[in-house]
Amino acid sequence: MSEPILVVDRLSGRIAGQQVVEDVSFEVPASGVTALLGRNGVGKTSTIKSILGLIERTGEVRLAGTRVDRLPTHRIVQRGVGYVPEDREVFGALTVGENLRLAERDDRPRRELVDRLFPDLVERRAQRAGTLSGGQQQMVSLARALVNENRLLLVDEPTKGLAPRIVDEVAAALAEAARTVPILLVEQNLHVIRALAERVVVLSGGRVVFTGAASDLLDDEDRIQRYLGVHDAAEGQNASEGESR
Repeated sequence: MSEPILVVDRLSGRIAGQQVVEDVSFEVPASGVTALLGRNGVGKTSTIKSILGLIERTGEVRLAGTRVDRLPTHRIVQRGVGYVPEDREVFGALTVGENLRLAERDDRPRRELVDRLFPDLVERRAQRAGTLSGGQQQMVSLARALVNENRLLLVDEPTKGLAPRIVDEVAAALAEAARTVPILLVEQNLHVIRALAERVVVLSGGRVVFTGAASDLLDDEDRIQRYLGVHDAAEGQNASEGESR
């Protein structure tokens, strides 16, 4: 069995002195999608930010066997970690093309892949990102990560607030990306998790309470209710229809 791409060991994180991640340990395999799940407010985003060093942290984080928890965020990213933040965080005053060029880490950007996955962005390359719809901005955020050759992708709530059609497009892009790079995915939509994830890690109260095959959780209604607070997978789907693009 190949070595995990990411090993998190006894990771804790603080924001303004408040403990938000507590003694979290898990591994991400070197292929496929691992979903980081849990009810709202349990520390999923804070765990991602702790891994990247975006908040105060203690514990160990190993990327491909090498400790990176003593490195600043930009050094971790330079080692091949792509990050798609929860709130997209595009540069609204810049064009789509400028957003992508700023994200390029070297002189070998994967522009053909990005153009193939997000054809809508090709037509809007000269458009300011701030004028795009929420779904289009999410595609820009994903494209900024995928334009680089990564060893690991950290993707936080990519379908939040999106209409079902856009959710499907985002999920398809992630499925394509997962063919070549392992992904740690924070996601509330269990339909997306069923389609993408091989493994799951469940947090509760800032701690890991379950790890295992995705099917072991998603095929067990009692576990879904206990850990995620929904009665069935359909209830975990993102029902937001306030956005069409």
